[in-house]
Formats: sequence, C-alpha cells, structure tokens
Amino acid sequence: MPKNYAELPINEVRRADRAVEDESWIKALLERAAVGYMASVYDDQPFINSNLFVYDAAAHAIYIHTGRYGRTRANVEHDARVCFSISEMGRLLPADEALEFSVEYAGVTVFGTAEIISDEAEASAALQLLLDKYAPHLRPGRDYRPIHPDELKRTSVYRIRIESWSGKQKKAPDDFPGAFFYGVSPDVN
Repeated sequence: MPKNYAELPINEVRRADRAVEDESWIKALLERAAVGYMASVYDDQPFINSNLFVYDAAAHAIYIHTGRYGRTRANVEHDARVCFSISEMGRLLPADEALEFSVEYAGVTVFGTAEIISDEAEASAALQLLLDKYAPHLRPGRDYRPIHPDELKRTSVYRIRIESWSGKQKKAPDDFPGAFFYGVSPDVN
C-alpha cells in the first residue's frame, strides 16, 4: 500500500536513499545554482516562474526581484506561501529497457513565505547581493552606477523566509556504461 503523502511533512523526500540532509551540501547548491523556480498560488490556481536569485545564508533567506507590478506580486500579496526549487542535471544514464533510462541530478526544494521588501536599505542590499552573484567581477562605483533609490520604485524585491527545505541527489558510478551529458553526442562506434 502506498504512503499517504498528504500526511507526511512537506519536505520529506519520497526516495529516502536519495535524500540529502547535509545542510552544507544544500547551502552550496543554493549558492551555485543559476536559476530558481518559485511556485505561488492565487486561490486555486498555481503559478510558477523562473527567477535569478541569491541565497543569503546569514538571513537564511532567498532574494528575488520582479517588475514592480505583475502576477508574482499579486500572488504574494494574496497568499505569501511559496515553494522555491533549483536543480542541476548530471549525466544521462542509458539502460537496456526504455523505462529504466535515468539521469543524475541534484536538487533543493525550499518551503517558506515570501515578503515584498519595503525597507529601501534591505531592498538595495538584496539587489546588490544579486549583482555580486551574477557579475562578481564588476563593482558598483567602478564598473557601473550603484543602485539608485528611484530605480527601487520600478521593482519588487522579495525575501523568501526559509521554513524548511529538502535536498535530493542521484549520482551514478563514474564508470556507468554509456553515461553521457545532454547535448554532447556520445562516441558511437
């Protein structure tokens, strides 16, 4: 008989053998992932959108931004509960049977609440963290004009307060027969 997943904690991974509970591993993946996906809801309609993001370990939060007005802001103002997900894909793992094909992966899912940051100093600091993540070689005042208060009026900056998270990983042995990376044609004899 299958488990009643509705009764389990929301961050429980179905495949316990692939669950990662090492918080340093989870934090490292959150720090290096390029894109995240935030799920929000408005009444009974779920929405998901991709975002550049930054994980702030000191605040135990994720920061994103969107346009000043739009679906994300409307959803968060209506219901602050969100889910945020990131992942990395490894090698594709062929098999003798189609149903047994698989893939290596690593992922983190975060559960929490999103808040629209109204404090100008915090919003500026969060945006600077984003800039530092995606353009670490560039510096404000040297390579670009620093964030200006008028610019903050054109954006919504969100803090996702992390309430719980889960990590999951599948890794095959290095010598897995026929393993290859997506987009890279394997050597065919």
